[in-house]
Amino acid sequence: MRKVIIVDDEASGRKLIKEYLQDFDDLILLGEANNGVDAVKIINEFKPDLVFLDIQMPGITGFDVLTHLEELPQIIFSTAYDQYALKAFEVHAVDYLLKPYTKDRFKVAVERLSESIQVNNARPLAESLLIENSKYPERILVQKQNKLITISTEDVIRIEAFGDYSKLITKDNTFLSNYGISILEEKLNDAIFIRVHRSSIINLNKVKELNKYTKSYDVTMQNGDVVRVSRGYMDNIKKLMY
Repeated sequence: MRKVIIVDDEASGRKLIKEYLQDFDDLILLGEANNGVDAVKIINEFKPDLVFLDIQMPGITGFDVLTHLEELPQIIFSTAYDQYALKAFEVHAVDYLLKPYTKDRFKVAVERLSESIQVNNARPLAESLLIENSKYPERILVQKQNKLITISTEDVIRIEAFGDYSKLITKDNTFLSNYGISILEEKLNDAIFIRVHRSSIINLNKVKELNKYTKSYDVTMQNGDVVRVSRGYMDNIKKLMY
């Protein structure tokens, strides 16, 4: 069984999807929204498996909705505008229904659910939409088991390079980001997140103490992790000392 939310600013659009859904017993409608703001609220509340999502809506667009979700469901876009199709598939949408569409075309979209990219795979545009939404993003998209969720950057204690990816360590969990550590360094607030090693970034607000040795430093974080400051990044720490 898949839980479904419908988001469309036109009542006729929502009505048509509800009518077509009646042919699929495994798709259970939980609710609907007629604008982007309400869509974010209802999706974050009910955590659906699938969202039929319009793009141009009052308040915020369908793409903007993605940047505010705590978990990313599968998405089937339903819109009257064809110019967003490429962008939609870069988000790894299951399908792109161009209004007006028939029941047979709707069926094709639903059948693609089982063939679509699983939620634990990278969704590069969805992540870039989130992190580039403001100068310093307040939330970042990360992987948790087989889901993609957003976490507050304030909760990140430190960041550790992990090949082409990065690990974000919080008080209770470790998450994986599709961004490399150098990209995160560029995107995050450099007054808070400081590079101290080619493989490490620390959150200054989460530092417990700094231990100085003859020619090096170690930073102890609030969660007890100890991060070595490499020689090449020593000046980043010295700038903070008064």
